Amino acid sequence: QVQLVESGGGLVQAGDSLRLSCVVSGRAISDGATGWFRQSLGKEREFVAARRWSGGNTYYADSVKGRFTISRDNAKNTVYLQMNSLKPEDTAVYYCAVGRPIISTIRSSSGYNYWGQGTQVTVSS
Repeated sequence: QVQLVESGGGLVQAGDSLRLSCVVSGRAISDGATGWFRQSLGKEREFVAARRWSGGNTYYADSVKGRFTISRDNAKNTVYLQMNSLKPEDTAVYYCAVGRPIISTIRSSSGYNYWGQGTQVTVSS
């Protein structure tokens, strides 16, 4: 089993920054990716960013490209989502996920097997 615990959410103003953390523990996965998804009220869960463990390739949703950065600290088994220039439309519960997505599913929740409990991010205007 793999356990994921997110933290770092909060209430901020538009233009502010936040850094979300996702600590990964449990069974080691040598190949695969970590993804960040978000879900706001009344909407489906949507892809935000992903990073492959091997090679470090990163992927971003168009809506966050240039503002968000996904990174990983191997020593701490932690994946980060640095969010800059936050907008009210970024308000959502953010989830990290781990799995072995192929290229066609790396932006899809179906590509991931393990999920954290989520952390709320609220951006006021």
